[in-house]
Amino acid sequence: MQTLFSSAVLALLLAAQPLHAREDVSTLPIPPSGVLGVDEAQLTPAFWIGLQPQPDKPIMGAAQIAAQNDALFAHDRSMHDLRTLPAHLSASRVRGWIEDLAKPPAKPLYDVQGRPVAAATLKAIVDARALDAIPASQPTRFGMVVRRAALRSFPTTLRVFSEPGDTDIDRFQETAEFPGTPVVIAHASRDGHWLFVVSPRYAAWTQADNIAAGDRAAVLAYADRTPYRVVTGDKVRTVFTREEPAVSEVELDMGTRVPLRTDLPPDQPVNGQTPYAAHVIELPIRQADGTLAFRPALIQKNADTAAGYLPLTPRNLITQAFKFLGERYGWGHAYDGRDCSGFVSDVYRSMGVQMPRNTSSQGVSPAFARQAFGKDSTHEERLRAALGLQLGDLIYIPGHVMMSLGQWQGQPWVIHDVLGMSYRKADGSTAHVTLNAVSVTPLLPMLYGKDSTFVDHMTSIVRIRR
Repeated sequence: MQTLFSSAVLALLLAAQPLHAREDVSTLPIPPSGVLGVDEAQLTPAFWIGLQPQPDKPIMGAAQIAAQNDALFAHDRSMHDLRTLPAHLSASRVRGWIEDLAKPPAKPLYDVQGRPVAAATLKAIVDARALDAIPASQPTRFGMVVRRAALRSFPTTLRVFSEPGDTDIDRFQETAEFPGTPVVIAHASRDGHWLFVVSPRYAAWTQADNIAAGDRAAVLAYADRTPYRVVTGDKVRTVFTREEPAVSEVELDMGTRVPLRTDLPPDQPVNGQTPYAAHVIELPIRQADGTLAFRPALIQKNADTAAGYLPLTPRNLITQAFKFLGERYGWGHAYDGRDCSGFVSDVYRSMGVQMPRNTSSQGVSPAFARQAFGKDSTHEERLRAALGLQLGDLIYIPGHVMMSLGQWQGQPWVIHDVLGMSYRKADGSTAHVTLNAVSVTPLLPMLYGKDSTFVDHMTSIVRIRR
């Protein structure tokens, strides 16, 4: 494990004023929004870029990023290098993937109307995994995601919640994968309408029509094809086409890489439209028999894409993060959005940096430099680390991650996809603000429960640098 902050640096950081002053929330104004210390200026990327002494200085080069990505797949057990999987999968491996994902529900669950989900319904959903039908050995089958695809704990679209009235945190929603993502098709539900797939960073259930089965070589080659475009906006859509509905208005999220078609005559229509004002890309489609094919599609040249991954610089980190500002929180990439770990991973993905999907894996990954905190870590130790945060550092507390925007007004600030914030006002009372969106907040005042802060519950700080 690498320690991020030297004692000399911390001493300089703390010399300006006493620690308790850094947590005095009464020094931060409360605007009409209730979001402590945040006014219109702090909601612009230009404000935070202006605080950077060298906003265009590379944090990591392309070769360093590639080396870190290689280390991630080599040493992080939450990741899956599909290229190294054997030609045949054993029943124990497939069963292990499925059972490691989710255990049969042991506590009451509720539907979107707040009604208890019947035990018989839950039993049928668990049985639909068809674990008894997993063959002793099966050829390793490959496929590709053809549309933004929800990945689920169980083969069902039923949304379930831990408490009546909660309609945001669907306990069966895991994540989403995006068009062009390679997968291994490991199993099918009892009715055949769902597939259990293994992607580079997740293994879960998805509806069968999200996946096209294809040849191993064709599936794996797609991600390496050049030239290519990278989606650098929060999301873009392909141009509407009546001629090829499967590639019409396909949503592509930030960080998605798509190969270009350079073999088509530039003066001939593509899907009924001139390509001169658009990039001609190639997307996977699922044919009627479920197999993989590829079709050209168009992305407007004025859409937010780039000819390669963006350089990992302070300016780009801030700019990319702020493209999500105000987006609705979406647990497991639901609501056509993303959650806290999806937010930070999509931002870094646009610069070529790969990350595990969930906070539980991101915060402990052996591929990243990190400072860990345990039950013996003191408040003073945690506070010193918070005051040493640099732009782009990732701060983990149980179930949540925040991205550091650096230091301003003597304390650290963060941008994160968060449900809400609580803080203690100058008169000692507690304020709570429902956020439910990608938001900018100060870190130190944020309360975790009634009597402790986010800082008191930090489990690790990850620094994406080598």
